Amino acid sequence: MSIAVVVLTHNRVHLLRQCCEDVLARTSSETSEILIWDNGSIDGTGPFLDALVDPRVRVVHHPLNIGQNAYAEGFKLTTAPYLVELDDDVIDAPAGWDEVLLSAFRRLPEVGFLAADLVDNPGDVASHIRHHVRPHLYRPVVQNGVRLLDGPTGGGCAMTSRELYDLVGGFPQHRRRTFYLEDAAYIERIEKRGYRAAVLRDLCVTHAGGPSYAPSTPEKEAYWAAVERDTRRRNAVKRVLLALPFARRLNARFRWFHEPAA
Repeated sequence: MSIAVVVLTHNRVHLLRQCCEDVLARTSSETSEILIWDNGSIDGTGPFLDALVDPRVRVVHHPLNIGQNAYAEGFKLTTAPYLVELDDDVIDAPAGWDEVLLSAFRRLPEVGFLAADLVDNPGDVASHIRHHVRPHLYRPVVQNGVRLLDGPTGGGCAMTSRELYDLVGGFPQHRRRTFYLEDAAYIERIEKRGYRAAVLRDLCVTHAGGPSYAPSTPEKEAYWAAVERDTRRRNAVKRVLLALPFARRLNARFRWFHEPAA
């Protein structure tokens, strides 16, 4: 009875249903709390959640869509010593996946954020990037008998401890945005305390994100548009700097920044 799972959802009842039936229902007895936070859905999510009979499930019907900010609010309502953030578009996982994650996490004292790997799902944007765009960024390692991947780590299905969560101030909240990368911001916080994030090679879940499964929200589109604008500006500055005499050589030596792609 060690794990609290928090799921955020908004107007994706067709995915949430699969998440409940093929992910949450496959948790072990280690999971004692499941909190599902409904961000003001109007598509039938509310009645579906109210019909759930699992005694571990607690539902919060919030009148507004507060987006990723709800993770911090949701975890305040739980008490278990280990925390899992789970996207509502994770639609399939093996039986006992939570126990696999917990067993590995307990054996990894330097890892403060441990995520499941993603099944290679052609329709999912995140899995396409993981397996076909950026596979070279992942390095297989073995630590304390646990097979890991060192590389970009997302929070689609990921565990941390409450002790560390409280130590670093939990998941951040954003005053102006409902969509932002709360998992990346949390990883930055734990890295400052000497911990790292990693992917568990021996646990794969199916993620169903992107336009093949559900329309994107305006808030999400605005966030990624802003990221793209900022990236273009930074790359333009880098190219100017690298054009200066000796700048490329010095950057290669001191690694001030990554060179932009041609």
